[in-house]
Amino acid sequence: MALPRLLAYAAVMVVCALTGVGVVLAVLAGDGAPARGGLTLAIGTALALPSVGLGVLVATRRPRSVVGLLLVLAGATSVWLTVGQLYESLAARRPGLPFSEVYAALSQGDWMFLYVPAALLTLVFPDGRLPGRRWRWAVAGLLVVPVLFMLIAACVPGTYPPPFESTSHLRLPEAYLPVLEIAGAALLPVFLGLLVASAAAMVIRYRRAAGEISRARLKWFALGGGFLPLTLLLCWASYLFLGSSDLVVIGLAATAVSIPVATAIAVLRHDLYDVDRAISAAVTYAMVTAVLLSFYTAASFLVGLGAGRGSPVAAAAATAVCAAALSPLRVRLQRGVDRRLYPARQAMLTAVRHLRDRIHAGQARPEELEAALRDALRDPALRVGYRLPGATGLVDATGAPVDPGDSLVTPVRLGGHEIGAIVRGRAGTRELLREAADASALLIEVVRLRIEVSRALEEAEASRTRLLHAGYEERRRLERDLHDGAQQRLVSLGMAIRLAQRHLGDGTADVGALLDEWVAELAVAVTELRQIAHGLRPSSLDDGLGNALVTLAGKVPVPVALDVSADDLPDDVAMTAYYVASEAMTNAVKHAGPAAIGVRVNRTGDRVTVRISDDGRGGAEMRPGAGLAGLADRVRAAGGALRLSSPEGGGTTVEAVLPCAS
Repeated sequence: MALPRLLAYAAVMVVCALTGVGVVLAVLAGDGAPARGGLTLAIGTALALPSVGLGVLVATRRPRSVVGLLLVLAGATSVWLTVGQLYESLAARRPGLPFSEVYAALSQGDWMFLYVPAALLTLVFPDGRLPGRRWRWAVAGLLVVPVLFMLIAACVPGTYPPPFESTSHLRLPEAYLPVLEIAGAALLPVFLGLLVASAAAMVIRYRRAAGEISRARLKWFALGGGFLPLTLLLCWASYLFLGSSDLVVIGLAATAVSIPVATAIAVLRHDLYDVDRAISAAVTYAMVTAVLLSFYTAASFLVGLGAGRGSPVAAAAATAVCAAALSPLRVRLQRGVDRRLYPARQAMLTAVRHLRDRIHAGQARPEELEAALRDALRDPALRVGYRLPGATGLVDATGAPVDPGDSLVTPVRLGGHEIGAIVRGRAGTRELLREAADASALLIEVVRLRIEVSRALEEAEASRTRLLHAGYEERRRLERDLHDGAQQRLVSLGMAIRLAQRHLGDGTADVGALLDEWVAELAVAVTELRQIAHGLRPSSLDDGLGNALVTLAGKVPVPVALDVSADDLPDDVAMTAYYVASEAMTNAVKHAGPAAIGVRVNRTGDRVTVRISDDGRGGAEMRPGAGLAGLADRVRAAGGALRLSSPEGGGTTVEAVLPCAS
């Protein structure tokens, strides 16, 4: 097991032991003090819990990094100082406790240790290593200066709390006191300089960061530390409204939670949320809050004496007017902050807005959206996909399929319907792409409608061409059938009659036999003509669509279940429905090998639905030149729509919806 993780687990055990000691000290206080001591311990433990818990999580997931260990130490320091405060309070009530005088002396300078884990974390974040070898002096200073300051504070008289004013432990001769006081005072700016150096190390590391992941992690850490300015704003507001600094506790508690949470997110899930967006929003609202507090302060001073306490209603009203005036200013302020801290978002919104303006001016086309987003987000591999009705995949502006692969796909919605998607290439966070999707929704809808119209026109033209060719082929077939069949028989019959006419006078012709032969030939010709006419319009439709389908089903070699509840239909609708059922059943028997076929025809309002399903092998497709493609053309020519569902091994369903005016 890695050493940093072992040390983190050991630090957790120390925290548990300290908490147990704190409980014992709170109970031993007596005389009503346990409640106060228990509250103090509860607050200290609660503030330390996020650091300890998240520190263990980070140490477990990143065992070789000291980041988790430092988080646990930050929480342990808070618990240690809380327990020390309880011990000091108990020693004041019960003199004679072991090491009480020594601890009372040493505790006067232990406050510096609160800052040490956070400063060390700043130096080594996010990879657990220092920015360079020269930063070792900062680590040494952070470890040595608090110890020296604690020892010096313990040796300077006048700093002990009661009842330890007269203690002689750690007291040096009077001759050394001026030197100690100067040394103690000098250590304060040194320690402050070490803290500033830790923050500077973070800035230097950010400038050196080459990858987006490292920058995102550093931004998360900075966002967690950004709650410190919030503490100052709360302190300001507390003095304005309450006359004390009580609200500072809220800011300190928020900071105690935000830093470990931001650190854990940065190390384990840096892509959980768009950190640039979070920082931009936080800075914007902090600036707006500062402006409002400034205005309230000025209004309070001008409206009444006593810092606004004489007329708080008037000051609040003036501040409300200021808040209303700041509402449009907040948008401009957000843009300015975005330009500095969130340039990708500002560039994206500006690009979409400029494209819309150019489209309205007739200088651009909405299909240029993809190029605009690529330039704004600096992602040359970004794709904009459009979802067409009835289609399962995405297409680009030219109608070509878009395969997102394993890239991040952000859906674009408008009116509750998904109309497209933005497919990330190599840059852009999930939240940024969501904003791009929202900003581009209208343009994507326009392009989608243009693709639909273009495809509909192309399909209509192709369908018209196919119908024209089909008409030509049908005419040629009829001409061939008539020429090779009934026409030849009638011509032959005419020649036989003419020949018999010449022999009627000489008595050599058997008139009865000839008439029988001619009648038979006429019967065959009539049968052939009826078959040709049936191909144009089935005669069984004279008795209604239901009867025609019953006749058709009787010729199919597999069982057919009929459900026809729409029999009184116009002739053109009935003929189209008949041919849909005929072609679908023919294809099923020919290609699918079904055990049964179902045919259902029903009418709802001005729509007739013809549905043919089978339990065959499936896998049917509408290929150009095939029967289903011609059937789709026939249905579209009638103003309807044909849908095909044929998964492999799952049977085939052909459904035609035809208009039927009453």
